[in-house]
Amino acid sequence: HLGINRYALYSRDDHSIDRLLQDMQSAPIISAVVKPSGHHLKLALKLQDFGKAMFKPMRQERHEETPEDFFYFVDFQRHNAEIASFHLDRVLDFRRVPPVVGRLINVTGEILYTTHSDDLRSVFFTSPANNTCFFAKCLYVCKTEYAVCGHPHLLEGSMSAYLPGLSIAPRISIPNPWIRSYTFTGREEWEVNPAYCNTIKGLYPYSSGNRLLNIIDMTIFDFLTGNMDRHHYEIFTKFGDEGFLLHLDNARGFGRHSHDEMSILAPLTQCCIIKRSTLLRLRLLARPEYRLSDVMRESLGQDPLMPILTEPHLQALDRRLGRVLKAMDRCIKKLGEAQVVVTDFVASSGATGRGTRVRVGDIQDKSEEREEGWS
Repeated sequence: HLGINRYALYSRDDHSIDRLLQDMQSAPIISAVVKPSGHHLKLALKLQDFGKAMFKPMRQERHEETPEDFFYFVDFQRHNAEIASFHLDRVLDFRRVPPVVGRLINVTGEILYTTHSDDLRSVFFTSPANNTCFFAKCLYVCKTEYAVCGHPHLLEGSMSAYLPGLSIAPRISIPNPWIRSYTFTGREEWEVNPAYCNTIKGLYPYSSGNRLLNIIDMTIFDFLTGNMDRHHYEIFTKFGDEGFLLHLDNARGFGRHSHDEMSILAPLTQCCIIKRSTLLRLRLLARPEYRLSDVMRESLGQDPLMPILTEPHLQALDRRLGRVLKAMDRCIKKLGEAQVVVTDFVASSGATGRGTRVRVGDIQDKSEEREEGWS
């Protein structure tokens, strides 16, 4: 279903994404196995058409915020964050998040009765409230206290499309230059050295090409979602150094609408560079007629588990977008637009596809008006 090129996972006018989302939402499940994980329960599901999807179950109510004392590396994984991140990625016209859709699953009929895994069958139990629950065997917190339960059998979660196999689309995982410390007291160099970006600019593959610009795109995306857990990124090897970054594993986003984690923006504020196409898109989404929260609300309204985000989270998107644009204004004022804004190339034209009907199409048209003359 994915027409991968060096710019994105799928083109703006790829209508097969509609069919893929529908398949993941409704196709019968024929097998389920636990996906190995260090912290969280995830299932690899095979569908009747032999497609595969990753199921992340609901762990947190939409109105709940991540507790202030939680470190990012012990935060919950939220199914609705995966769904919302896919929609935001399309609204931003990155198209680097594999398609995700919400689904309500009968854990008894569609998981317990279909799995061929004795290990998975062995971790099903009935709770004192008479709900069907299960957990998984993993390195850290997968035990009965962290089980997920149906009500009494139905459980909502996110269904994420699998990427093509490594033999078809080989890819590698690379540490994020702005990786965070995963200890309680550690600090990384970028946190104490304001000139850290100068070091990165001198290192391969960030010293030339668009890799650093793609890091900035990912940074903006993560800041808007509030995701601090971007320790690695993946790229397809077939495109060499010029390929895009995959925006995978977004379940730790949208945890706190009341807090904007400014440290996520460190790559942007330290490097002071951005693609012209990205900046134009952000400026357009800050205009009243194309407000980011409105476009996202409309896009998310098409998911079967709507509402995906509460209003405070949608309003936080507008607030954070404003902070990104203010950071860019400071960079331009300090260094000049010619040094900060990098002209890039547009991969394709046309509508964005399923998601926000008229609004995203209008945004795309307006963006391309400003990109006229690019090749």
